[in-house]
Amino acid sequence: MPRLKAASVSDQIVRKRKRKTRDDEEPALPQTPERDAPPAEEDEGDANPTPTTLTTTTTKVPTKTHDGGNKPRRTPKAKGEKPALVRRGSSNFVESSVPWPEHFTKLSQTHRALNLVYTFCCTRKQLATTFENLKSTVEGHTKRELLVEEVTQIKTLIPRAIQFAYVDEAMLQINLAGSEDNMNGRRAREFAMLDPVQPDSAEPKEVLLFEFIDGDLKRQVQHAKTGEPTKAVQRLRNEDLKMPVFSQKQMMKLIEKRNNKFTSSVNAFLNQCVEEDEDPVAKILEISQAFLPTPAESRPTSPGPERSRLPLSIPMERKAIPEIIDEIKTLEWYTSQIVPDGHRVFDPQPPIYGELNFQLSQNMVNALYNTRNITQLYSHQAEAINNLHDGHNVIVATSTSSGKSLIYQIPVLHQLEQDFNTRAMYIFPTKALAQDQKRSLKEMLRFMEGLQDIMVETFDGDTPMAERNYIRDEARIIFTNPDMLHITILPQEEAWRSFLQNLRYVVVDELHVYNGLFGSHVAFIMRRLRRICAAVGNRHVKFISCSATVANPEEHMKTIFGVEEVKLTDFDGSPSGRKEFLCWNTPFKDPGDPTSGRGDSMGESAKLFCQLILRGVRVIAFCRVRKQCEALLGAIKTELTNLERPEVIARVMSYRGGYTPQDRRQIEREMFDGKLIGIVATSALELGVDIGSLDAVITCGFPYTIANLRQQSGRAGRRNKDSLSVLVGDCFPTDQYYMSNPDEIFTKPNCELQVDLENILVLEGHIQCAAYEMPINPPSDVTYFGPLLPKIARERMRKDTSGFYHCNTRFLPQPSRYVAIRDTEDTHFAIIDITHGKNTVLEELEASRAFFTIYEGGIFLHQGNTYLIKEFSQERMIAKVEFVKVDWTTQQRDFTDIDPVETEAIRRISGSHSKAYYGPIRIQQVVFGFFKVDKRRRILDAVQVDNPPIILHSKGMWLDVPKSALDILKERRLNIAAAIHAAEHAVLSLMPNFVISMPGDVRTECKVALKEFAKKETQRKRPARLTFYDAKGGASGSGISTKAFEFIDTLLRQACERVQACHCLEGCLECCCDERCKEANQVMSKAGALVITMCLLGREKEIDVESLPWGDEEMVPAGIETVVPAEEVRMAKGSLVDGVWIKKEEEEDEFSRSIQMFDKPQRDMGVYVRGRQVGKG
Repeated sequence: MPRLKAASVSDQIVRKRKRKTRDDEEPALPQTPERDAPPAEEDEGDANPTPTTLTTTTTKVPTKTHDGGNKPRRTPKAKGEKPALVRRGSSNFVESSVPWPEHFTKLSQTHRALNLVYTFCCTRKQLATTFENLKSTVEGHTKRELLVEEVTQIKTLIPRAIQFAYVDEAMLQINLAGSEDNMNGRRAREFAMLDPVQPDSAEPKEVLLFEFIDGDLKRQVQHAKTGEPTKAVQRLRNEDLKMPVFSQKQMMKLIEKRNNKFTSSVNAFLNQCVEEDEDPVAKILEISQAFLPTPAESRPTSPGPERSRLPLSIPMERKAIPEIIDEIKTLEWYTSQIVPDGHRVFDPQPPIYGELNFQLSQNMVNALYNTRNITQLYSHQAEAINNLHDGHNVIVATSTSSGKSLIYQIPVLHQLEQDFNTRAMYIFPTKALAQDQKRSLKEMLRFMEGLQDIMVETFDGDTPMAERNYIRDEARIIFTNPDMLHITILPQEEAWRSFLQNLRYVVVDELHVYNGLFGSHVAFIMRRLRRICAAVGNRHVKFISCSATVANPEEHMKTIFGVEEVKLTDFDGSPSGRKEFLCWNTPFKDPGDPTSGRGDSMGESAKLFCQLILRGVRVIAFCRVRKQCEALLGAIKTELTNLERPEVIARVMSYRGGYTPQDRRQIEREMFDGKLIGIVATSALELGVDIGSLDAVITCGFPYTIANLRQQSGRAGRRNKDSLSVLVGDCFPTDQYYMSNPDEIFTKPNCELQVDLENILVLEGHIQCAAYEMPINPPSDVTYFGPLLPKIARERMRKDTSGFYHCNTRFLPQPSRYVAIRDTEDTHFAIIDITHGKNTVLEELEASRAFFTIYEGGIFLHQGNTYLIKEFSQERMIAKVEFVKVDWTTQQRDFTDIDPVETEAIRRISGSHSKAYYGPIRIQQVVFGFFKVDKRRRILDAVQVDNPPIILHSKGMWLDVPKSALDILKERRLNIAAAIHAAEHAVLSLMPNFVISMPGDVRTECKVALKEFAKKETQRKRPARLTFYDAKGGASGSGISTKAFEFIDTLLRQACERVQACHCLEGCLECCCDERCKEANQVMSKAGALVITMCLLGREKEIDVESLPWGDEEMVPAGIETVVPAEEVRMAKGSLVDGVWIKKEEEEDEFSRSIQMFDKPQRDMGVYVRGRQVGKG
C-alpha cells in the first residue's frame, strides 16, 4: 500500500526546520497607499460587500501547501542558481490606478493605528480590546478623534477580518493578573473569581468590542537554548506552566500583513466604484450603515440579513435536503467549505421483498400491520427468518435501520404461539438498547391474542432485587447484557434451570461491539451458556446476531458462539432515501489567507447545526470526546442567541457518558417524542438506540476510524426520507487528509473483527467460573474451552475422586466477581452543583477521569454550561461546583511516570546479552496546573494546583537500553529520549501481528518535548528503558503484554528490519511513529531507534556509526539529557524454567504455572495475580 502522507497527527513530526523567508524578500510597507504596494494575502471578496458569486463544489479552494507530515529533504542549490519555486501570497494583491480620496487615506491611517495598538494588546491578555480602551491610544497616533463610524467603515471594507459589536461586559471580566507578574503561574488558592453571573440577574451592561478575527499571534515559548521566543512544538496540555511569549518579528509581520490586506481592499473598492460610476466616499458612507454596531436595547426588531432567510418558527415539514444545502450556500459565512469532490449523492434504494417458507398466524400479521404498517417483509428479513426456521444459527450484517429487529422478534413470537413455555434471551451491549427493544416488543404483543399478558422484562443491574426472582420464574423473554449473564444468571444455574431448559433463542445484537479483549470475554460467556444448556438437556438453542457491516461477520459469529452452523445474510433489501454526504472543511480564519490557520471547528459545526435545526431538520452531532461535546453545545447556544432564537436553546441537549441514567433516559425519550430538535453526543449514541427519525448527522472531526464514521453516518435517514451526513474537518492532519482525499471515505474496506481465545488470563478466569457453575469434565468440556483445558484443569484446579475438576479455592466464594469482563470502574466522584444552595448531583465521574477534569479553580462543563470548581475532596470523593457565565475553559497540565515495581520473569534475547523483563508496573500521574484558554485557544492565565498524585497499577514488560547503545547515541549526539520513544513505538506497532489486540490495549511512556528539549537540568530523570504495559485489566493486566513478552525476540527483530527498510528520513507511520501517540510523535529519532533495536539484538558491531546523522539533529536537537542508565529492577526469588527465569512464591501462582505447563517456551503465558485480583481482565 502506498504511503499516505499527513494521514494522521502521528505523521506530524513537529521539530523540523521549516523553510524561512529570506530577509531580503520581506515586503516593505508601502510608501503611499496607492502606489507600489507589495502582494498581500487578501480575498478580494472582503473589499466588496455585495453578494458574492456562488461556486460549485468542484471549484478549487485555497488550501495550505503543507498540512503536516514529513517534508521531503531538498537538494541544496548551487550558488547563484535561481530557485525553481517562489513562495507567493495566497491571493493576488489588487492594484489600482485610481487616486485615493483623502477620506480613504484617513481610514488607512486609522486602520494602521488600530492594527498596531490591537496587536500589542493581544500580548496582554488581561486587557479587553474594547472601543473605549483603544480609543485614546489610537487617537495619540492619528492626532484626531476616533469615531465609531470610522471603525465601521473599516469593517465594511474588510468584513471578514474584523469583529466590531456590542458584547456583555460580564463576559470580558476575566479577572486576570498581568502576564508580567505571572510568568511562572499562580497558585489556585490565589485565583479570585467573580461572583457567579446568573441569567436572572440585573440587566447586563454592554460594551463595544473591537477584534481582528483574521488570525492570531501564534503561541510561542522561550527557546530551550537561546531563551528567545520560538515556535511552540507541542500540545498545550504538555506545555510548561507559563504564559506564552511573542517575538517582535512575529508581531511586525502580522501588522504588515493586515496593512497590506486593507490597502488591497481599498484598491478593489475604488476600482469597483469607477466601473459602476459611483462616488466612493458616498458609497462607503451608505453601505457602512448596515455594519454600524448597536446595543441590544436599541436594536431594531426586524431580522438581519442572516435571519431573513430563516423560517420564523421551526417548520413541521422541512424542505428537501438539496434545497436546504443550496440555501446554506447563500449565507454570508459560506466560503466554499464543501471541498472539491466532497459532495456525494447516494440515490434512493427501492425495497426488495421476500417470502417466508412458512405461514404466520393472523395475530402476527395483525400485530405487524398495526404497529409498523408492515404487509411484506424485506428480502433480508425473509431470508434470515427462513434460515432460522430451518434450524440454522443466523448472522445479519445490513445497514443501520434496515429492520433487523424483526428478524429475531418474529421467530420468537411465532415459537411462543406454538409453545407457551418457550423462553428467549435478548442480549444487548447497553441498557439503553435493551429498553428500546422491550418497548417495541411490548407494542407488538398488545395485538397478539393470548400473548398480551406474558411477561417481557428487563433483567439488568438496575432491576430491583425484590423483582428479580419473579422475573426469572415468570418472564418468557428477558432483556439483559453480557455482564448480568456472567455475574448473576450463569452462577445461579439451579435457580435459572427452568428458564434455561426452555430457552430456544438467544439474540445478541450489535455483534461488532464484541471485539478484542471484550470479545474474548463474551465468547467464553457464550460457551459457558451453551455448556449449561446442554447439561440440563437443552441442545436446541439457536443464536441470532445482528451486526454493522464488517469484513468477516460469519467468521466472527462462529468465534463468539463456538458454533459451526451459521448462515450469513448480508444483502440489504430495505429501502433507503436519497442521501447526501458532505466533506465540510473548516475555513481559514481569513478565508482568502491560508497562513491565518484553520478557524474554530466547533464554531463552524455550531453554525451548520443551527442552520439545519431552524429549518426543521432533526440533527445529531457526534464529537470525539466528552469535553468537545460540551464545548459544541455551548457554541450552539451562543449561535442561537446571535440568531435571536433563544427559545430554541431548550430543544437542544447533549448526551454522553457521565450523565445519570435518569437524565440519559429522559433525553432519549424527549428526542424520540420530538420535543428535542437536535442532540450533541459522543459515540454513546453510535449504537442503534431509537431516538426517533433523524434527518442529518454532523460528525465533528474525523472519529478515529472509517468504521466509526460509517456507523455514525448511518444514524440519519431512518424513515426512508432524504437525509444528510456531514464530516466537518478539524485542523488536524488526519482530518485534512480526508478533506483532501474524500474518495477514501467511501472506498476503504471495512475492518476485520478479531477475538483471542488463547489469552490464558481470560481463559482461566472463565474456566474457573464454569467449574463453579458445574464441575469440569475435560474430555467433554474441551469442546467449549479448547485444547488448553486439560492442562489448566490439572495445574490450576481441584480434582475430586470422580475425576471432575472444581474451582480453585482462591476464586471463591464467587469467581465471576473477580473476572471483570469490561474495563469499567467502580469508583466515581460526585459533581455537586451548589449554586444558590442547590446541592444537587450534576453527574458522576469515573475516578480515572476525575483527577484530570476536576481541580480547584478549573471549569467543569455540563450541558454546555460552565461551572467553576470551588472545592475538590479526594477523600469524600466529591467536587462542589458553581454556575458561572464565562467565555473561557481550562486545560490541565500533567506528567506521567511509568516504572516497573518488581521483576517476576526474565527472558534472555537470543544472540544477545540483553534481557526482557516482566512484572507489575506502577503508573503515576500528576496534574500540577492548568491554563485558562478562550474559545480561540488563546492563553489567558496559568495557574498552579497542588493535587495529590494518581497511582495506578498494571502488568507489563520492559527492556533496559544496553550501554553500547547509549555510548553510540552520545557519540553522535543523538537525543536518547527520542531514540527510546521511537523504538517503543516501532515495537508497539508490531504487537497485533503476534497478539490479538486492539490499538490502545498496550501502551508505553511517550516522551514530552518540553521536558526532553529543556534548557536546564531537571530533577526528573527517566531510566533508559523501553516499557510496555496493559492499559486494561487493573493491577492484574489483561494478559496481552504477557503474550508479547513471549515473542519479544521476534518483535525486536521485525521492528529493526522495519525501521531499516523504511525510506523515510526522520520517522513515519510505517516505521516508528504512532497515530495514537499522546505526545504527537514530537520527540522522535529514527536513527536512534535503529541503534537501540540493533544493540538489544546483539548486533552493535553491524552498526555503521559513521553513517549515522550527527546531533544536534535538525529534527530532534539534543539538549540537556533527561535520561540516565537504567538500573535493574529488584527480583523476587525464582528459578529457571525452559530458559525463562520465573518468580517463585510460597503460594503457587498463575504466572509460574503458566510457563511450566507448556512443553515449548514460545507459547502463551499467564500472569501472576495478587490476592483477590485473580483473573481480572
